[in-house]
Amino acid sequence: VQLQASGGGLVQAGGSLRLSCAASGGTFSRYAMGWFRQAPGKEREFVAAISRIISYADSVKGRFTISRDNVQNTAYLQMSRLKPEDSAIYYCAASRIYPCRWDYWGQGTQVTVSS
Repeated sequence: VQLQASGGGLVQAGGSLRLSCAASGGTFSRYAMGWFRQAPGKEREFVAAISRIISYADSVKGRFTISRDNVQNTAYLQMSRLKPEDSAIYYCAASRIYPCRWDYWGQGTQVTVSS
């Protein structure tokens, strides 16, 4: 499975962005999809995941929404009310046996939130 993340950019605090993760090479509907992020000097952290249930990190609950389109083979992360601390490289991932492990990773897309 190949994952291609896109949609990052520079936005002011309080603004919104929508990230996309296009998948190819597998049966998309069989995978759980997730988003992670890594800020400079910090470890990669979980943001959100969608399988039969949806999970969010506490830091993004109420501001971010994960979704998927199994026809377009794409996962999305709608980010609203962005904060400077949301600035990071965002990665999408796919799992065949969620939540045990994440099997495939996209290349990352940069999100920068200015104050």
